[in-house]
Amino acid sequence: MRKAFPFSAIVGQTEMKQALLMAAVEPRLGGVMVFGDRGTGKSTAVRALAALLPPMMIVPGCRYSCAPVDSAPCIEGCRERAGKAVQQVPVPFVDLPLGATEDRVVGSLDLERALATGEKRFEPGLLAKANRGFLYIDEINLLEDHLVDLLLDVAVSGQNVVEREGLSIRHPARFILVGSGNPEEGELRPQLLDRFGLSVDVRTPTDIGDRIEIVKRCDAFDREPDAFCARFEDAEHKVVDQIAAARKRLPKVEVPDSILELGTRLCQAVGADGLRGELTLLRAARATAALAGKKLVAPHHLASVATLALRHRMRKNVLDDTGSTARIERAVAELVAA
Repeated sequence: MRKAFPFSAIVGQTEMKQALLMAAVEPRLGGVMVFGDRGTGKSTAVRALAALLPPMMIVPGCRYSCAPVDSAPCIEGCRERAGKAVQQVPVPFVDLPLGATEDRVVGSLDLERALATGEKRFEPGLLAKANRGFLYIDEINLLEDHLVDLLLDVAVSGQNVVEREGLSIRHPARFILVGSGNPEEGELRPQLLDRFGLSVDVRTPTDIGDRIEIVKRCDAFDREPDAFCARFEDAEHKVVDQIAAARKRLPKVEVPDSILELGTRLCQAVGADGLRGELTLLRAARATAALAGKKLVAPHHLASVATLALRHRMRKNVLDDTGSTARIERAVAELVAA
């Protein structure tokens, strides 16, 4: 199996890496939407982070990657059969192709078994395989509308419900949703965009030195992947330790009322739609503090995530022709400095 490009070897793209690390620490953020030019390392970064995460524990043989400590019963009774046995597996990373059928995504009747034995058995789809891992959709703005509707339902409930062909199935489907796309090729439906916790803009590097270094690293990885990965082994271990420590610290991170008020004022100042902006700011700032080794969220933690959490939630202002990022930065400068 081909190795993944090391996460710590990615040159630049600080905002994208920050967003992915926060999503890995706090899955309730709702995932990451990455807009940007082609060939800027969007999918490389996501695959690198997924490969970097420590293995997760599952019930042996469970087709839905059920956690041994999960109190919710598995639809296949896997815990009853396995007893106290556990198994370590890599964190799932599932690519959802644009041409995938609905049956492939949500699951369907196992026709082979039905024809051979007459037994109706559910064959899990990509949503089941992605449970407790990453579901990655490249060019998500080109995804067919009926699949977008399915993703919206699952993103809200954390469950996949299948009612078809005489089957009635409900199974867990909680995953970190990561989408990427080029805005020039089509807009993403607002309903789906709103479900992403963080939004990242990625652009082609303009610094000559960075571009040369990227080419050199990509070429070295293609020619000798093992040797290249060995160069960044220590850096990768540091990222793993940082994520593990942040996950452990996260429940203990406190958010003062003053930070909640600052987040609300910021959302009002930029005209963010709904209340998901405040919730995302809270969770993202807490995750940032945890990654930094802090137990108390400070204003600068909130300021550092404001653009990521709010740029895709803003109403258009016909009297202000500046971009959403500039408007957020201006509001942050006024409120946080005050």
